[in-house]
Amino acid sequence: MTRIRRGYIARRRRTKIRLFASSFRGAHSRLTRTITQQKIRALISSHRNRGRQKRTFRRLWITRINAVIREMGVSYSYSRFLHGLYKKQVLLNRKILAQIAISNKECLYMISNEIIKEVDWKESTGII
Repeated sequence: MTRIRRGYIARRRRTKIRLFASSFRGAHSRLTRTITQQKIRALISSHRNRGRQKRTFRRLWITRINAVIREMGVSYSYSRFLHGLYKKQVLLNRKILAQIAISNKECLYMISNEIIKEVDWKESTGII
């Protein structure tokens, strides 16, 4: 009886998994069972860290904006600045504000001064 050659489907599946794990170290890129385990682990970590990355970047942006805002004056804070932005309906998100804070502080000073004038004027006239 002649030898029957196996199909290519299983081999194709394994090579696809090996391509995914080609940058892993040691047995994690060579042995099929450990490759599949590490692939599952890597995909779980990437899914979990997508949300974590969004949180950390938001914290970074808030910290940068707050640092520049507090340089202007002691009585002025990040929360008052953002509240003023929402009141004046300025459509700048935290990412853009952080980039402005880093690259061009004077522009952020101008924006915040306009908001301070508007809020202080309304408070002094009793509109708020």
